[in-house]
Parts: sequence; structure tokens; C-alpha cells
Amino acid sequence: MVLILKQLFDTIVLISCMGMDAMAKSAKNQISKERILDEAEILFADRGFHAVTVREITNAANCNLAAVNYHFGNKQKLYLEIFKARWVPRALKILAAFKSATSARDAKTPNDIIRALANAFLKGPFKDEERVRHAQLMIREMIRPSPALDMLVEEVMVPFFGELAGLLGPFMREGIQKERLMLNIITVFSMVTYFNFARAPVMRVTGEEYDDTFKDRLVDHIVQFSLTGLPLDSEEGVG
Repeated sequence: MVLILKQLFDTIVLISCMGMDAMAKSAKNQISKERILDEAEILFADRGFHAVTVREITNAANCNLAAVNYHFGNKQKLYLEIFKARWVPRALKILAAFKSATSARDAKTPNDIIRALANAFLKGPFKDEERVRHAQLMIREMIRPSPALDMLVEEVMVPFFGELAGLLGPFMREGIQKERLMLNIITVFSMVTYFNFARAPVMRVTGEEYDDTFKDRLVDHIVQFSLTGLPLDSEEGVG
């Protein structure tokens, strides 16, 4: 009986140790994967997909080629995973902040909508280094598109533009063509993203720092400029 109990105890201990080893290995693999994503994102943002080698990524992430192949398969899949795991979630945070701001008011006016959009970007949740990497990756995709751009358009840009069009559309002049509506939406969106991502040249030209006071003035400027240019149905819609 004692022997049976001992064998049972040893089996339980062995299973527990195997489970702990598996958990530790899984955690280690996850850390390795995240480190590769971190370093690869920095390199791709700074230099672009084609200029970065897998060897440079493994050196920066302090791992071997096998780790890249294990987690991602190849450089192209690693690049796409950066957009899927990092870029898209960051962009969706901005969309969520925009939706939260616009849903917080019962009466939405074009003023409210555009102000919420500008605030979501200019006062968003990103640290400076995240904002810069985000912009660098997007700019590189616009200049030299890859399959990542299709992902961004489908998962971020189309939903974001659709949300904005759905909110601003009812205030536009009756009978406005869909193409013109979307061009208006893209124009407003482009102005907001420019003032958010092109901070260095804006600061040099204006002589202003991007502090909270200047951001407030930028938001006011974006709102007023947009309301002047949009083909709104009436002055009442400006609100």
C-alpha cells in the first residue's frame, strides 16, 4: 500500500513538473516573440522592409534565426504580423477614443464630430516613440505598398472613414455624391493626421511646442478650417 501511494505521489509530482516546464517554456517563447516584434518594428520603421535583413533582426532581438522561423515563418510574415499585432491595435485605439467621444453627446454637430476626431489623434494614448513608429510604417506603406497596406485599408481606414462619413453625412448638402462625400472625409482626416504625425516640421515653422495649449489651438484650427470647407447643409449644422 505504501509503495502504491509513493508511486502515485511520484506520478503527481512528475506531471506537475512537466506542466510547470511547459508553462515556463510557453512564457519564454512568448517573451521571445514579443522581443522579435519590438526590435523588428523599430528596424522596419526606421529603414523599411527591403533594407532590413533577418540577421539584423535576430541580432537586435538577441535570438537566432530558428526563433524567427518558429514564430513567424519568414521575414514577410513577420512584417505583416507587426501590422496585425501592433499597428492595427494602435489605430483601433484611436477609433475607439473617437467613438467614445462622439457617443458621449446626445446632440452631435459637425463641430463636435471633427473636434472629437482631432482630439483622438492629437491627444491620443500614444507615447512619442509609438507615434513616430506608427507614422513611419504608414508612410512607407503609402510610398511602397505591400500586402500590409491592404490590411490597413480593410481593417482600419475603411471602418474609420465609414464611421466619420456616417456621422458627417447627414449634415452635408442634400444630394451630395458619394465620391465627393468620401473626398471631404479623407480631406478632414488627412489634415488631422498631418498635424499629428508631422509635428517636427510644424514646430519648426510655427516656433511652437506641442504642449496642451498648442494642441488646443490646433484642434480649434482644424475644426474651423474644416467647417469652412465642408459643403454643409446650413449654418445650423455647424453648431
